[in-house]
Amino acid sequence: MQNNKKKYDMLKDSAGKSLFFFALPMILGNLFQQFYNMADSVIVGRFVGEDALAAVGASYSLTTVFIMIAIGGGIGASVITSQYLGAREYGRMKTSVYTALISFAAVSVLLGMFGFAMCGPILNALHTPQNILADAVLYLRIYFVGLPFLFMYNILSSVFNALGNSKTPLYLLIFSSLLNVGLDFVMVLAFGMGVAGVAVATVTAQGLSAVISFFLLVHTLRGFRPEAGQEENAYYNWTMLWGMVKIAIPSMLQQSIVSIGMLLVQSVVNGFGSSVLAGYTSGIRIESICIVPMIATGNAVSTFTAQNLGAGNPERVKKGYAAAYGIVFGFGALIFLVLSAFHGQIISAFIEEGSGAMAYATGDAYLFFMRFFFVFIGMKAVTDGVLRGAGDVGVFTLANLVNLGIRVFVSFRFAGIWGVEAVWYAVPMGWIANYLISFLWFLTGRWSRKKVV
Repeated sequence: MQNNKKKYDMLKDSAGKSLFFFALPMILGNLFQQFYNMADSVIVGRFVGEDALAAVGASYSLTTVFIMIAIGGGIGASVITSQYLGAREYGRMKTSVYTALISFAAVSVLLGMFGFAMCGPILNALHTPQNILADAVLYLRIYFVGLPFLFMYNILSSVFNALGNSKTPLYLLIFSSLLNVGLDFVMVLAFGMGVAGVAVATVTAQGLSAVISFFLLVHTLRGFRPEAGQEENAYYNWTMLWGMVKIAIPSMLQQSIVSIGMLLVQSVVNGFGSSVLAGYTSGIRIESICIVPMIATGNAVSTFTAQNLGAGNPERVKKGYAAAYGIVFGFGALIFLVLSAFHGQIISAFIEEGSGAMAYATGDAYLFFMRFFFVFIGMKAVTDGVLRGAGDVGVFTLANLVNLGIRVFVSFRFAGIWGVEAVWYAVPMGWIANYLISFLWFLTGRWSRKKVV
């Protein structure tokens, strides 16, 4: 095998530094990804109109569910791959990668067909305002045509992270983000394509990145050669697939919990009209940026846990978990300070205060409230990361279901009493409950006796 030692080795170097410097490219990459997602909203909100912004927002929750399914599938593959890497079983490691790519490629085609056929009925079931329904359906149908590329891009990124290489996904995300924003301007301003233009831009940019990522991964895997006495890799293994599925299904559920909650809760927001929906869309786009460092740190903890358990070192996992708290508390404090000082100016990037007063007020109120609570999703993410990396997925799946249940129940039950504010009051309630359940299970130590390869 080629020498792939990084500056900070997850198996040997300082737990805090190795986690931080592994998470940092993922944070930057995900920020770029959120940047071009946000660019879609900014461009249509500023240059097309409030209804176009609401249409993209109505589509956002549904598209995120599918991408989170891809991310959850990638986590299932990455846990198996990371543990084989930690055990230096390179032939089996490559087999796990090929098995994941083939399986999830097939799944992505089926999901794309389902989404294309069902996006209209789903949006109707969510009570999407009629004045934006046609644009929302158009956006989604273009999106689902390109879903296999978008899906596989996220799977490929997860595999690179499992191999301890979080820089390649970062470079590809930077490329994809800049291309996406450039295409947004061309499609919307030059060609006047409106909502359809930003959908075409997203599919084109991520599709090209997926193709490049695939060829880079194939080249990377050639450098890992089985050691003497180890079996050569095969291209598919049903037993490995089952091992991935056992982790992937709860991980898909966990990764999509927030998105499913947003989708269900959006039907509550839709009932307040397109102006409130436009403001809410702005708020959750900023929220999606704020949670990036928290989720990335949790994913880094997952890889850290899998590699160290594969190497037979559960005590090092505990050190990494403690260090991760320092990372998420630092990010939480920074987010609080930025939102306290600039919440109004941030919302103004989407909506002018004078021209969309209701939308502006909704988005501003959402950010001002949420600034206190982002540290809780960080604590939840790193705790879930340990359990997920260990393959101990039962309790953390339950914890995430409780999270979803609280968000949906509070939103539906109290929106008629508290107004649309009930939607964001429910968010930290769900995060805190999720964290407490996962943390209590972490304290039992049973996760440290799990090993999936």
